[in-house]
Amino acid sequence: MSGLETRELVIDVPGRADGAALTLAVEPGQMWGVLGPNGAGKTTLLHTLAGLRSPRRGDIRLDDQPLASHGRRQVARRLGLVFQDSQDGFPATVRETALIGRHPWLSPWQMEGGEDLRLAEAALKRLDVAHLAERLVSTLSGGERQRLAIATVLTQAPRLWLADEPTNHLDLHHQTAVMSLLAEQAAQGRAVMMCLHDLNLAARWCDQLLLLYPDGEACWGPRESMLVPEVLEQLYGQRLATAWVDGAPVFVPAR
Repeated sequence: MSGLETRELVIDVPGRADGAALTLAVEPGQMWGVLGPNGAGKTTLLHTLAGLRSPRRGDIRLDDQPLASHGRRQVARRLGLVFQDSQDGFPATVRETALIGRHPWLSPWQMEGGEDLRLAEAALKRLDVAHLAERLVSTLSGGERQRLAIATVLTQAPRLWLADEPTNHLDLHHQTAVMSLLAEQAAQGRAVMMCLHDLNLAARWCDQLLLLYPDGEACWGPRESMLVPEVLEQLYGQRLATAWVDGAPVFVPAR
């Protein structure tokens, strides 16, 4: 199967007993939202799926092969990861940072070519940071850094996106622009799995949801079966009030 698949996967959260074993498939065209309170393991799950952390047990398969059997360059050609926050490893401009997304496609010591630059410039324009191309990343705001991180993965052109809080630091306009971009990626046959704190973004944009509980338990399935007030109230430990806006449910904390 083309995509990402887990088989009896248990992520390794220190100090927590084994929870639910995850057996699921993230298939081309799908938009997965991972929901849960702080400490439930959302980031740990994404890093495990990307091969940056080892699971406690279980298997991860990428394009029908064990993830560990792929070299890191091959993984990076298929899978892109948007971190929740970015760190400055060394001084670099916005354009230079976006071009890092092309490195999996280049041979060792090969310089970026015209097509690589075109892809980077298009991604910067799409994420509304092209006007910052000559700026040092260290001078950017949090929202600008986040849009650059997403532009870098767009330049990378993976078939599977793993995004940890992709709307982190973003204003409403750029939140909508980023979610529209991810939905476009899915519509073009790629797969998207993202951790979200905003329940309403998940309700509006995702077609599959994975709910992670602090004790390690989990449930997953189509959006319609997961967006049940009683289930979400148990997930967050918070009563919710529900309304419908433009054909989608909206959840707000109840008094």
